[in-house]
Amino acid sequence: MLDAVPPFRPRAGAHDDERVIKLAVLAVGGQGGGVLADWITDVAERNGYVAQSTSVAGVAQRTGATIYYVEMARDTGQLPVFALSPSQGDVDILIAAELMEAGRAIIRGFVTPERTTLIASSHRIAAVSEKIEPGDGRASSLKVHATAEAASKRFIAFDMEKIAADNGSMISASLLGALAGSDALPFTRESYEQAIGAGGRGVKASLAAFGAAFDRARGTAAPAPKKAEPAIVGSALGAGHVIGPQSLLQGWQALTARIDVMPEAVRDMALRGLRKVVDYQDIAYGREYLDRLDKAIALDGPDRGYDLSVAAAKHLANAMCYDDMIRVADLKTRSTRDRRVRREVGVKDGSILQVTEYFHPRIEEFCGTLPANLGSYIESRPKLAAFLDRRINHGRRIRTDSFAGFAALWFIGGLRRWRRRLLRHQVETNHLERWYALALGYVPVDYALAVEILNCRRLIKGYSDTHVRAQSKFDRVLSALDLVKGRPDAADWIRRLREAALKDEKGDMLDGALKTVASL
Repeated sequence: MLDAVPPFRPRAGAHDDERVIKLAVLAVGGQGGGVLADWITDVAERNGYVAQSTSVAGVAQRTGATIYYVEMARDTGQLPVFALSPSQGDVDILIAAELMEAGRAIIRGFVTPERTTLIASSHRIAAVSEKIEPGDGRASSLKVHATAEAASKRFIAFDMEKIAADNGSMISASLLGALAGSDALPFTRESYEQAIGAGGRGVKASLAAFGAAFDRARGTAAPAPKKAEPAIVGSALGAGHVIGPQSLLQGWQALTARIDVMPEAVRDMALRGLRKVVDYQDIAYGREYLDRLDKAIALDGPDRGYDLSVAAAKHLANAMCYDDMIRVADLKTRSTRDRRVRREVGVKDGSILQVTEYFHPRIEEFCGTLPANLGSYIESRPKLAAFLDRRINHGRRIRTDSFAGFAALWFIGGLRRWRRRLLRHQVETNHLERWYALALGYVPVDYALAVEILNCRRLIKGYSDTHVRAQSKFDRVLSALDLVKGRPDAADWIRRLREAALKDEKGDMLDGALKTVASL
């Protein structure tokens, strides 16, 4: 029979070093939560503590957040009694690898204002509930920050993911640096660094990320050096595009000069829109954009805050930069995308990265990339379109790290020089002109309604089936114009319908809202 070992119980009035310290780490797959928990356990044991680390796998949104739980106490010769998982109101330190994980920890009661030091990376990973909403489903980061400040004894938050990426490491290293810099545990910086060094892999990068986060948590980080202002042409045409001929430079400068004489309230959005459309197509396309925008500015005025012109500057650019096969292929073959993928995956320079792109074109996308007359000819003949669709409408996986795969996409992306002659451009331009004329036509009778009609353009987005569903919602919202025009609250009703359309993918809320409008 084994001898009974007396459990660890701090005596009355015991020093803080003799109590059980309870720490929880919330992380999702790929963020190194297990490595972080191991480092923390190693640091505790190096400093004469006994420690226990457990993990509770989650089945929540994304890949499922896992709780890594560590309890530690100074080794007094008695056996501590450690718990296997955190309890509400009984956590001293909570580390969240992403901002919304901190919010979920607060909701679950793991963070208390009398006790908990909350350390969280301020970067965001969109939750499934945020992604599935057709509109902007993002939860407010500011609300989470405010709640965390109120709910915790101490709140430390900054972008630890960026610090890790800048130093070629994982976020676990910068989270450990923030923990060390917070002084929430009674351990020296050297013991944390020794724990990292004992791992033997990626030590240099991990130590660099650890040190940067340590300094940031202590408030001693050196200010980041200011980046040189980009050349006006390079910033105008977007990453991956360099202008050589002097004539193109002069063309861009002529366009920006037109923006300089616009009302001040419109300039910022107009410049953003101009950059987008020129990057999408060319200088001449930027001229078309400004010509259309001038029509809205001519009907606007400072007494109305130029709301119409700002909305036109934003939504005209989005409408002119529709997603098509050419755009998708162009983006996927840009050098900037290759660099971004390599950075996100963590591939070192010189290493081979295999990338497989998935495409599933329909007959509509195929016809859209044909000359307008030929594409219309095929679409107007259902049997011919169905025959071709059976041969086109299936998924394709293209390896862009191979010459053949990259060349195929590069060729499709290069079709943009002929985009104005293609069927899809003709269809999109006609739709844009009808929408824009409709909005501007309401300016003399109902300025607010004209602005809301422009804002409805945000309903149209995406590619293929997504674009079809989005345009259907757009048409259904504007179909209510005949029911509400002339009413003093017409603009408000169109806004409500647009928001209802953005709430769910199926459009059930929009159907209900349209029935309400019909009963007015």
